[in-house]
Amino acid sequence: MSKKVESKPLAQNKKASHDYFIEDTYEAGIVLTGTEIKSLRNGRANMSDAFATIRNGEAFVNNMHISPFEQGNRHNPTDPTRARKLLLHKSQIMKLLGLTKQEGYTLVPLKIYTRNGYAKLLIGLGRGKKNYDKRETSAKRDAQRQIQRALREKQKY
Repeated sequence: MSKKVESKPLAQNKKASHDYFIEDTYEAGIVLTGTEIKSLRNGRANMSDAFATIRNGEAFVNNMHISPFEQGNRHNPTDPTRARKLLLHKSQIMKLLGLTKQEGYTLVPLKIYTRNGYAKLLIGLGRGKKNYDKRETSAKRDAQRQIQRALREKQKY
């Protein structure tokens, strides 16, 4: 039996945890064409403005920019921000469709990585943060940093 091997993220959406409360995550396969996987492995992807939608019972990720591969051939895709299909089970799609119908919930791509040679996209069910939530999160992070700094100083002496 082969082991599940997960590599480091090829691309991450760092802005997602700042803008959303991530309540649940799902792993989805992603349909790529041509030399897009080579470009991903070179780290040539941008997910900052990406979002996922469900249309006609299928999941898609939109606005995810994957740059064309420089040493590519005629099979290079022409549009780097095209909608790419996500591979999920039908029950997962129906569950996500029901959850995103609720007010304030959306599907947010979090990171792309490879597992056993296949590109996977981690999508999260996110609820948008208000400005005061963002300030509160930032204040908690700063307070935790101050505590850790004080503990390190105390251990030195």
